[in-house]
Amino acid sequence: MRVYGVVGWKNAGKTGLMERLVTDITGRGLRVSTIKHAHHTFDVDHAGKDSHRHRVAGATEVLLASRNRYALMHELRDAQEPTLEVLLGKLAPVDLVLIEGYKRDAHPKVEAHRAVTGNPLIAPDDPTIRAVASDIPLTLDRPTFDLDDTKAIAEFILSEVGL
Repeated sequence: MRVYGVVGWKNAGKTGLMERLVTDITGRGLRVSTIKHAHHTFDVDHAGKDSHRHRVAGATEVLLASRNRYALMHELRDAQEPTLEVLLGKLAPVDLVLIEGYKRDAHPKVEAHRAVTGNPLIAPDDPTIRAVASDIPLTLDRPTFDLDDTKAIAEFILSEVGL
């Protein structure tokens, strides 16, 4: 499966860029899935709902399904966080998986950067970052894009992965 990442510090524009890339790339007729890494506790379930009650009771996995979608919740119960490779193996085959986060993993990435955050670029010390999308002009040893030029960024990613 072809994978490409979007990384950057908090408030750098990663999620907005991911959303625009998914819209652009699926608009070209390609199938896209996404993986988002969260550094904090999150929950897709709600207290009091049947599925939440199943999890609280001790179920390792709860699959919630309807005619529109399904969600599989897997409780790690103090087990190690799965690697990106393991998580990719759980996805159905698609043309491209876009990954938000996992900045330390070895897959190719584009860095989202907003000057107002005051954070330094990650790219100079990370060869897996193949391009930078920023809200200010940059001079780097790799391609740079305007953070809002979704079409150009999408074309770069698709070229990189051979689509």
